[in-house]
Amino acid sequence: MDFKPTARADFAFAPRNEHPMSDEATVPRPTTTEQRADVVPTLTIIAHPNPERVPSQLRINGTLQLSRSSPAFTQLSDGHPRPLGDRYLSRSPVIVKPEGDAIWVLPGERRIEVIADGQLLTEPVRYDAADIERGVILVLHGRVALLLHYGPSKSLPGIDTFGLEGCSEAIEQVRDDIRIVGDLDVPVLIRGESGTGKELIARAIHRESDRADRRYEALNMATLSAPLAASELFGHVRGAFTGADRHHTGCFVRCHEGTLFLDEIGETPIDTQAQLLRVLETHDVRPVGGSSAQTVDVRVIAATDANLEGAVDQDGFREALLQRLAGFRITVPPLRARRVDIGPLLYHFARAELESIGMTKLLEPTPEDQPWISAATVARLTSYHWPGNVRELRNVVRQLVIVGRYQTEMSLGSDLDALLRPRAEPLLEAGVPSPDIYETLESPRPSAGARHNYRPPSEVSEAQLLEVLRANDYRLAPTAKALNLSRTSLYALVEHSSQIRKAADIGAEEITAAVTAAGGKLTVAATALEVSAHALKLRMRALGLVS
Repeated sequence: MDFKPTARADFAFAPRNEHPMSDEATVPRPTTTEQRADVVPTLTIIAHPNPERVPSQLRINGTLQLSRSSPAFTQLSDGHPRPLGDRYLSRSPVIVKPEGDAIWVLPGERRIEVIADGQLLTEPVRYDAADIERGVILVLHGRVALLLHYGPSKSLPGIDTFGLEGCSEAIEQVRDDIRIVGDLDVPVLIRGESGTGKELIARAIHRESDRADRRYEALNMATLSAPLAASELFGHVRGAFTGADRHHTGCFVRCHEGTLFLDEIGETPIDTQAQLLRVLETHDVRPVGGSSAQTVDVRVIAATDANLEGAVDQDGFREALLQRLAGFRITVPPLRARRVDIGPLLYHFARAELESIGMTKLLEPTPEDQPWISAATVARLTSYHWPGNVRELRNVVRQLVIVGRYQTEMSLGSDLDALLRPRAEPLLEAGVPSPDIYETLESPRPSAGARHNYRPPSEVSEAQLLEVLRANDYRLAPTAKALNLSRTSLYALVEHSSQIRKAADIGAEEITAAVTAAGGKLTVAATALEVSAHALKLRMRALGLVS
């Protein structure tokens, strides 16, 4: 099949894509600054019914015919190539074709529904270098989510990640920096926004160093007043100040031959900065109130989210101390600059939270082939700009796990939906889709290309909700379809209803009695308990009633 248009009238192009497509498929490069040979357009799996497939990558070196059975994506955990492999995806391909600095996505015969940045593709769409730099979310048939982005031209699957989840070019640069400086005995200054994982990097540097078997300590300078900062860093002798009724050994002495991590270094009191500078220059530590010094050998790693150069200009930070601390600098990217890592981080945090409560089976593929973490949820969270970075994502995932552990599918719910929606607005200016476009993906699938016009949840009475739930055996997907509600709205109604029973509220004794009365048939027991069979099974698993 030839996908080159013979004339403009042959293709109904999206309005912003005015460029004709040529025969030659070349590998595009970013054009925002200069062409770069170290990155190539890449498709990364950020959501899949089998979470073990996240992340997997495919570099775009020519025209691709994307389908269930081909091409192969490289699994980054082990380097093995595997196709998408989801049986709900057609073998009739979606076409991905590079042209100069752009990538065309063509829906082909439309056997695979493609939602690209929240819009159903019914015609070819061209994404330019700026789009690819930002990252384009492609959801295939509501089952698999891919991110079209620029990725490293080479990767080494299976190598040490230092506990830093992700496959972005930005996070790989941080890993390279750790490898470069880890075994060198120089101070390191880590810079990045709050919540980006600076202490995780400090610990990784310590583990890579010759001091790995020695002491590591972390001290947050923002929590210390001037007198306390000096005491914690350098120690004090008895009687040095009011309340000093005993000798105290400071961090520098405790960390002799080890590593000391000073977080929020920009908050160090100005008087303490002078003392700290002297210790870094002479390696001699004198405790507060003491008369003699002790020589120490300590590697210092500092971190900040502050503008230290600006603080120097305003006499709030000593320039000599800044230069002494910055023997090697590492810049940690914000999460919004590494969108391809949001999906892998989501699965990583979800797995950790589920392990803590013994419910990791939720992530395993089910006979019903309904993944607990949907492609729509990953797409929605990937579209958010995460001002709190990785820390905020982890907190959101923790809440999602707590709320959704007895549901058939993880749902944002009304609280998180409201939290994420207004904060996504700054990204809209950069072309990132509004999060509410993914609501259609979380709901029964519309047959037409236009967004479904759902019923306002306020129109559904509690009596009607109960009636339809019972008629559908308390299964949420058919209930949402029958009521013409999005699943997000249905979850909110169920959550706030005082008359609808939740499986999480049923005890082991009542469940055992119901299953016994039903002759071991879960569907019959679920009807008697007024919950769905799937929710009952999850509850029984959580209570240890089934393996």
